[in-house]
Amino acid sequence: MFVLNQRLKDDTVEVVRLKLSVLLLMKDRSFPWLILAPEREDIGEIHELSVKDRAVLMEEISLASKVIEMLYNPDKINIGALGNVVPQLHIHVIGRFRTDRAWPGPVWGTGPAEPYSGDELRVACERFRAAFESSHSF
Repeated sequence: MFVLNQRLKDDTVEVVRLKLSVLLLMKDRSFPWLILAPEREDIGEIHELSVKDRAVLMEEISLASKVIEMLYNPDKINIGALGNVVPQLHIHVIGRFRTDRAWPGPVWGTGPAEPYSGDELRVACERFRAAFESSHSF
C-alpha cells in the first residue's frame, strides 16, 4: 500500500490526484513549486517504474509544467528527481524567474521557505486544482 513519506506530508499540501501521482504544492511561496509523487509502493527511482507508469509520469510532468507556465509565466521550469533526503520517488516541477532568490542556481539551500498565509495557500491550491481539472488529462 502506498504511503506518502512524512517529510513530503510536512512540507506540502495535496492539490489533486492524477492518474499515477498525487500532486502536491510545496509550502514555499517563493516559487510555483509542484511535486508529483507516483502512488507506487517501495519505488525510489524512475527506472523502477513499469514502462507504462514511466510514460504516464512523463505526461504528468509535462502537464504540471504547462499548468505552471499558464498560471505564472516563469522564465524557466526546473524538473528534478533527487531523492537524497526523501528516498521515495517524487518529481519537483518548479517555475523559476530571473528575479527569484536562487537564480540561476538550484532552489535547494538558498534560504528558509517563505510560508503561504492561510488564504494564499487556499487560493494557490484552488488555482492549481482548477487548472488541472480543466485539462481533463487525469
